[in-house]
Amino acid sequence: MKKYIAIVLLSVFVISCKSKAVAVQNNTTKTEEAPKEDKKAIEKHYNNKLDFSTLSIKASARYEDEKQSQNVTADIKIEKDKQILISVRFLGITMAKALITPTTVSYYEKIKGTYYEGDFTSLSKWLGTDLDYSKVQNLLVGEALDDLRKGKYTQTIVENLFRLEDEKEEKVKKIFYLDSEKYLIQKEEISQASENVQLEIIYSDSKTFNQGTLPTTIEINAVQPKGKTNINLNYNNISFNEELSFPYSVPSGYKKVIIK
Repeated sequence: MKKYIAIVLLSVFVISCKSKAVAVQNNTTKTEEAPKEDKKAIEKHYNNKLDFSTLSIKASARYEDEKQSQNVTADIKIEKDKQILISVRFLGITMAKALITPTTVSYYEKIKGTYYEGDFTSLSKWLGTDLDYSKVQNLLVGEALDDLRKGKYTQTIVENLFRLEDEKEEKVKKIFYLDSEKYLIQKEEISQASENVQLEIIYSDSKTFNQGTLPTTIEINAVQPKGKTNINLNYNNISFNEELSFPYSVPSGYKKVIIK
């Protein structure tokens, strides 16, 4: 059950830990001269914000932990700032579905015939990390999980990327990496040493549309004391501003999950 929930809710926010060294891939042209620090790097990051009303994505997804791996497909529908519907299928059969709004989270999964309906407060407590609608939407469209304009960051240059480390957070360490050409997010690292957890999100293979630039490959590496988890999302088909429906209903006979 958990692998489908993890993909549906992108709840690897919960199971993060020490990141492994990975080569950051991007579609920007590398130059021999290292970039200089840019005081307006954060402002320029938000100049790339996608301008859309709806977004439809057909993706392939691979889930892997230390015990199992699974390849599935995912249909992702977004009505900007209002709702996200994610359907996960295996061999054409819907195995899980989630409807996420700014105030509610609902999902069901077929393996054990269970469903959940609640808000982000109880879900965040269960996951062990702060989670809200904006973070899920930002992750899917390649925007920094946090609003960088509201924080204070130490900026350095690492491997031709602008490295922004949050100065305010004490218990949770957050680092964001922007490319030096378009200021797109390339990697995010979130760690909590006291809990021995860390999350790494890597974006690559982005495409530019009339509405803006969207990453087409998202790799999520997470480790916690219970083990490692990896999720890879590859966007195969993308369309903007179409009229979308967001059908969601829990099949009869499913049992409600109570999260305490």
